[in-house]
Amino acid sequence: LKFIFGPSAVPALDLVDQRSVTRVRSPSGRTLYQVLGSSGKLYTCYSSCHFCTCPAFGFSVLQKSESLLCKHILAVYLSQAMGACQELAVSEEQLTNILLAEEEDEG
Repeated sequence: LKFIFGPSAVPALDLVDQRSVTRVRSPSGRTLYQVLGSSGKLYTCYSSCHFCTCPAFGFSVLQKSESLLCKHILAVYLSQAMGACQELAVSEEQLTNILLAEEEDEG
């Protein structure tokens, strides 16, 4: 993993070991992932479009194209593969509130 994903591999495995990845699902089937980062901040990841709300993703992946992904997205993919995601069922309204909270954080 370290050969392919570089410096993101070990921190991502740490997040998986700490069970920091939560799959959030609504009744309609919409899914997103929340990852409790090592700093204690909660980041939202969308595996369907390969996106994370963390600053490292914006800088290293989107702006500089230095990495394929951040440690949070890698942790999501590893948790999916290992069946190690926490599960959280929410209402459509709660999911909307999660998405709007992310928008407010960015704006």
